[in-house]
Amino acid sequence: MSETAISASTTPAVIALDRIVQEYPRPEGGVNRVVDDLSLRFTGPSINMLLGPSGCGKSTLLYMMGGVRPQNTHMPTSGTITIDGVPCNDAHDDAVMVFQRYANRPDLSVYDNVAFPFRLALWRDRIPSAERHDKVMHMLEAVGLADKTKLLPSQLSGGQNQRIALARSLMLRPRILLMDEPFGALDAQTREEMQKLLVKLYEEHPCLIVFVTHDVTEALLLGDRVVVLSTQPARIADDFGIATPKPRDSGWLRMPEAAALEQRILSRLHQAAGKGNVRVTV
Repeated sequence: MSETAISASTTPAVIALDRIVQEYPRPEGGVNRVVDDLSLRFTGPSINMLLGPSGCGKSTLLYMMGGVRPQNTHMPTSGTITIDGVPCNDAHDDAVMVFQRYANRPDLSVYDNVAFPFRLALWRDRIPSAERHDKVMHMLEAVGLADKTKLLPSQLSGGQNQRIALARSLMLRPRILLMDEPFGALDAQTREEMQKLLVKLYEEHPCLIVFVTHDVTEALLLGDRVVVLSTQPARIADDFGIATPKPRDSGWLRMPEAAALEQRILSRLHQAAGKGNVRVTV
């Protein structure tokens, strides 16, 4: 990798949302406002949890940050989003997204799914060909799949498939990782394993993570910062940091500090009550 690429990858990323409004037209006329005059600033390296009831607009905000724009939709309706001070209107070279549906290619092996970014000119140019195999194998070892390189995604569990997606996302050491409820469809034990794995990989390669969840427990276990959103239209109901070092476990969740934070979150969500659900998994 060139010195320029190394420098870019180690410069702390900054995402700024300024007075974001998002509206969608209603079939019967008028508009539905899903985000209302929302301003936030995220600075890496850090894990930032975007927490709120299901359907409150969390994913909409994440997609804006990732430059994902549905066809024929103007996003945002008003306000600005910048990455490192530059307007973000399209997919950003330094931002990688991880979804609940892990988007692995069913026709490719585990190895080829993790190595898939090297098929794209952007990443081929950044990583010399002689280094690519070692990088892929390093990430497969890190996520515990080094012995399954030749298998297809259909031969693996949901948790193992999410490990593939995580390895593919982190292999190139992105400056920004945007995660949309990536562990939400997993069973409780696998979800806990994936949370621990994410913390481990983050500590090895710190970056700016914005992680969408409606699980209060997950937010407390992973977050350096927790931003609590109200129901639609999304507004900031609370915003606080957690100084306790990671990894955190179920024992910490029973401590007075964690219990107080959980009650604070639930209270804020109750004050901004409406439709949608949140989850407490402990």
